[in-house]
Amino acid sequence: MEFSHLIRKLYEDDYLLVVEKPAGLVVDPADTVKEETLADILIRDFKINLPRGGIVHRLDKDTSGILLVAKTQAALENLQFQFKDRKTKKEYLALVHGIVALAGVVEGNIGRNPGDREKFTVLAEGKEAVTEYEPVEQCTIDNEQLTKMFPDFNKIQMRKLERQKYGKLTLLRCKPKTGRTHQIRVHLKHIGHAIVSDEKYVGRKMFRLDKRWCPRMFLHAAKLGFEHPENGEWMEFESELPEDLKKTLDLLESGS
Repeated sequence: MEFSHLIRKLYEDDYLLVVEKPAGLVVDPADTVKEETLADILIRDFKINLPRGGIVHRLDKDTSGILLVAKTQAALENLQFQFKDRKTKKEYLALVHGIVALAGVVEGNIGRNPGDREKFTVLAEGKEAVTEYEPVEQCTIDNEQLTKMFPDFNKIQMRKLERQKYGKLTLLRCKPKTGRTHQIRVHLKHIGHAIVSDEKYVGRKMFRLDKRWCPRMFLHAAKLGFEHPENGEWMEFESELPEDLKKTLDLLESGS
C-alpha cells in the first residue's frame, strides 16, 4: 500500500515537523521490515536529513495518530530528552473490552514475554511503566447489532457471546507516563480490558470476532504536548479519530 499521500502535516517550522501517521505504516526500518517505512518517506518526501528521518518517538504499525519529527540534530536531542524526562504530554484513545467505570493507574514493569518474544508482558524484572486511564464513554453492541455482525451464528453461539458480555465496551482516554513498547496495549490487557482488534493481545478467538466489525486495532494517538526545542514555548496538537474508527464507534450505543 502507498502511504506517502496519507500522511497529513499538522505543523512545520525550521526545527520540527508534526504529522499524523496512518494505521498500517511501520515507523522504523528494520531487517524484518520489507515495506516502505515512515522514516523512508520522511527522508525522501520531506527531505529530513537525519537518521531514521528525524523520528523522535514511535507508534506501533497499527496505531494511528500524532508523531513528532525533528529537523535538526539539536532539536532531536532536545525532544528525545523531553520524552525521556517525562516532560511531554501524551494522550491516546482506546476502545476496550468490558466496562471500565472509574479512572485508574496501571503501574507494572514491562519486558519481553518469555513464552513469545514477539510480545511484551508485565514482569517484575521489566522496565518501569506507568499508564493513567479514564473512561470517556461506555458502549454497547445491542442484540440486534450483534445479529447483523454475526449472521452465521446459531442461537448457542449467540448466547455464548451474551454470557461473555461481548457487547460491553468502554472508550478510554489513556495517558502513558513512560514510553515502553506496546505499553498501553500490555497494561490494558493486564487489567483485563484488552483493546478491540489487537491481534497480539486480545486473544485469537476474540480477535476473529472483533475483526468482523472493527477493521484494525482501536488505538489512536490523539494528543501530544511538548516544549519547542528552540524557544521553549509549550505546543500542543490534537488529532481526530480517523474515519475507520469513527465508523466503528457509530456501530455502538453510548451508555453514558
